[in-house]
Amino acid sequence: MSTLEAITLDQVVDTNRYPLSDLDGAEGRAVVAGARRELSDLGCTVLPDFIRRSLRDVLREEGSSLAPRAYHGTETVNVYNIPVDSDLPEDHPGRRTFQRGNAFVARDRIPGDSLIGRLYSNDRFRDFVARCFGLPRLYELADPLSGLVLNVVPPGMEHPWHFDTNEFTVSMLTREAEHGGDFEYCPGIRSAREENFTAVRDVLDGRGDRLVRRLPLRPGDLQLFKGRYALHRVSPVGGGTARHSAIFAYSERPGVVGSVARTRQLFGRVLPEHLEAEGRAVRGDRLLD
Repeated sequence: MSTLEAITLDQVVDTNRYPLSDLDGAEGRAVVAGARRELSDLGCTVLPDFIRRSLRDVLREEGSSLAPRAYHGTETVNVYNIPVDSDLPEDHPGRRTFQRGNAFVARDRIPGDSLIGRLYSNDRFRDFVARCFGLPRLYELADPLSGLVLNVVPPGMEHPWHFDTNEFTVSMLTREAEHGGDFEYCPGIRSAREENFTAVRDVLDGRGDRLVRRLPLRPGDLQLFKGRYALHRVSPVGGGTARHSAIFAYSERPGVVGSVARTRQLFGRVLPEHLEAEGRAVRGDRLLD
């Protein structure tokens, strides 16, 4: 990690393509406008080579050094992250179950001076992300375990179809799988007012190819995604190399801490901050998850 100590944000990010210091200039406005347009039309945008190509090996090595710190757990899940024995109608998509075998390195095990750690906490980066999503401001999560995590999907595993709890997700692939490990999603398959169970069931049953987009990603690409309303997955990873990706989680309000149940599910532990915050969460919609 020491190789990054003297590297500035401008040396990490390709600021010729993504002028984070001049977002009100013509080029900055054009980048933000393009991202907003794709997010509006497709629910997702990818900013290729956001991290300079010269740092791809550093990014890959950083993820590889962090991956052994991940909490691994295999569990039976459904797309809504609700109990699989919930009382649901026979044809409800929530009755379809999958084995999830990915793992997460928690924020408190990622050094603050790492490349992804410094990017997550940078004010200019956070302002850029907020503008792309059309938001006035974003905050780092107050959660000591979430916020910034490294997602690890080992060979033979997948991150099966699911919806996100947050309306938006910011992520960056740091290491590709040898084959497989593709990001697939169904933009706008549901809304805040309509679950659209029929379309979700079609995708889960293999009849919904017309609804699925497959997105090629390379290490160093920045992905902005509206995962609350888009069913999505990482397809099974093949070969002998795990897939690594950094997830940068922000909130529109300060002080956000994850629930006890979800935190224990992802990291295998909770901290006093999670116990203290339990019960204070406010739902923004009435969707199943």
